[in-house]
Parts: sequence; C-alpha cells; structure tokens
Amino acid sequence: MSEFDIVIFDCDGVLVDSEMLSAEVLLDELRDVGIVVGMDLFAREFLGRSFPNVAEAIRRASGGRLPEDFEQRYRSRLLATFEARLSPTRGIARVLEALDRPACVATSSTPLRAGRSLSICGLDRHFGAHVFTASQVENGKPAPDLFLFAAERMGADPMRCLVIEDSLPGILAAQAAGMPVWRYVGGAHFTLPGMRESTPAGVPVLEAWQDFYARAPHLARGAAGPLEAAR
Repeated sequence: MSEFDIVIFDCDGVLVDSEMLSAEVLLDELRDVGIVVGMDLFAREFLGRSFPNVAEAIRRASGGRLPEDFEQRYRSRLLATFEARLSPTRGIARVLEALDRPACVATSSTPLRAGRSLSICGLDRHFGAHVFTASQVENGKPAPDLFLFAAERMGADPMRCLVIEDSLPGILAAQAAGMPVWRYVGGAHFTLPGMRESTPAGVPVLEAWQDFYARAPHLARGAAGPLEAAR
C-alpha cells in the first residue's frame, strides 16, 4: 500500500454521516411544493451528485420545475439540521489522526456545506484548505474532473491517489480518473435497499473504519496495527 501518496475522501456519507439527514430534509421540502418522490429515487439518483444534477433528476421524475427559491430554502434548512444532528462517521477521527499520508476532501457539496459539515464534526483541522468541491470544476461526479482537480492541487499522480467513496457516482468518477477506489459502507444510508448490492465488481468494501488499517497498515503512522489505529 506504500504506492499511495495521498488519500482523497468524499465528505457526505464518508467523513460525516449526513445522507439520511439530507434525504429527510430534501424529501420534506419536495412534499411542501407538491412533489412526492420515494427513498428509492433518492438512493438511485441523488446520492453523491451535485444539486444541479439532483434538480434535473427531480424534474425528470416529477415532470415539474422547482420553485426559484427551492435550493436556497433546502440548503438553509439542511444546515440548521446539521447544526443540531450531524455526526462524523464512527471511527473516522482515529483514522485521520493515524494517517501518515496527506489527505484532502473532494465532494459534490457546496463549499459552505462542506466547510460547516467538517467543522461541526471536528474534522476540519485534518484538511485545512484542502477541501475541493464540485463548484471548482466543469463537470461533477460521475465525471472524473473533481478527482483530477484534487490530485493536481495536491501535486499527486492520479494513479497514486487512493479515493474513499460511498456513492456509485463517486466510485465511477474515481475509476474514470484512473484512481484506486474503496467503498465505505458504514453510513446510515446503507440500510437502504440495494445500496450495498450496487458496488461495482472489484471495488474493495470497508464495512467500518477499523477495516481501513486492517487493509492498509502501511498508511498508518508508525505502521500501527489496524485496531490500534482505528478503534
């Protein structure tokens, strides 16, 4: 595993356990404007995508257009929900503390949402300015643009970047960028039907963060053992 120079983490569903909160707020806001979509559509079309792509999926599914102020109201309510209820994924803080490689974030979230999410969960200190968002590239996930942008900004060869993702669009984006990718499935949204089954063949799965150093002990500072590093 010494071939990895940096680790690129997705944010929502990987660093912070936010996806079920996002689903709750988004589906409630849609109902308020007369659009009813199910959790199956959320899992299939919304997870891991930027809001413009989500809005387009909503239009395709409902045949209607969202009100002009919908995104602003949704984001405002979501941030308030995060302030009250957001938590980091279990064990991620210890993984980041033990990591001996540079790390960054590459997320479909907005800069404001990503920054607040990391701050609320006490993870922002691990990344500093190395938080890259879909707003900085032309095409969001599943296009490779964001991961390639992150690698360039970090001064890393894409083939030597390890990506940790949860969503299918994120996995496809990493693969398109030529980057090794592992799927973290410890978030609450993996209780949704079909989520685990959507993992592409050959993509390693992390059931919990303690598996990270079990799979890659050389990524831990001082080559710490897997349970010592991630418990």
